[in-house]
Amino acid sequence: ISAKHASIDNISASGITALDQKKQFDLLRKLNAAQASRRPGDDELEAIIGSFELAWRMQSNAPSIIDISKEGKQTKELYGIGQKHTDSFGRYCLMARRLSEAGVRYVQVNYANNGSAPWDQHSNMPKHMDHARATDQPVAALLQDLKQRGLLEDTIVWWGSEFGRTPYAQNKGTGRDHNSYGFTMWLAGGGFKPGFAYGGTDEYGHHAVEGKVHMHDLHATILHQLGLDHEKLTYRYDGRDFRLTDVHGRVIRDILS
Repeated sequence: ISAKHASIDNISASGITALDQKKQFDLLRKLNAAQASRRPGDDELEAIIGSFELAWRMQSNAPSIIDISKEGKQTKELYGIGQKHTDSFGRYCLMARRLSEAGVRYVQVNYANNGSAPWDQHSNMPKHMDHARATDQPVAALLQDLKQRGLLEDTIVWWGSEFGRTPYAQNKGTGRDHNSYGFTMWLAGGGFKPGFAYGGTDEYGHHAVEGKVHMHDLHATILHQLGLDHEKLTYRYDGRDFRLTDVHGRVIRDILS
């Protein structure tokens, strides 16, 4: 396609214009509709068609949603964008707000340092200071931004990892090992009590001894806040129904508003 006959902005790397893509999509939609009309009640076919149409909507809308260039200076400064330590993670958190605002139901933001697991410090605990500096402001900005836009009331923000760190030293006192017996996560928004701490560890900080919350309990509680009964939410696998919380899990009502 010559630039004389089409706008460069509307041409993809493959040389196909956005208009051509829309025509192709409309044609596929008609073919899918004809196929579905010959196989009424075919849930698998309907699911496949639905996934294709979802992919089209994502490709059409995602670029503009994750484009933060039109955000104001004050908002970018709030997230620490443009600052050395917070620029990268600040951009991720701002995109998370934009996705939530656009109606995306689940958004996951990972903090990683060059593809590594930055909090997994077996021999360099002081490095946690750098990671805390990189994440503290953007996370606080995300909560503030969601709240001032009226989104935090029906948005659950869950911050945590798969385990904590031991209270005792490792590698000659330079690091900490993994600890799954007692660690902390926090939740904000979505009907959870603000400024509230639940449970506690032993004096050594190693094992949870008060208000223990298993991961199945946490999952059950979050599902409850999403309007789902974890005991009834099942999926079929290998001939039987499984629950997302296995055969465990209870809703921790003490942490709910």
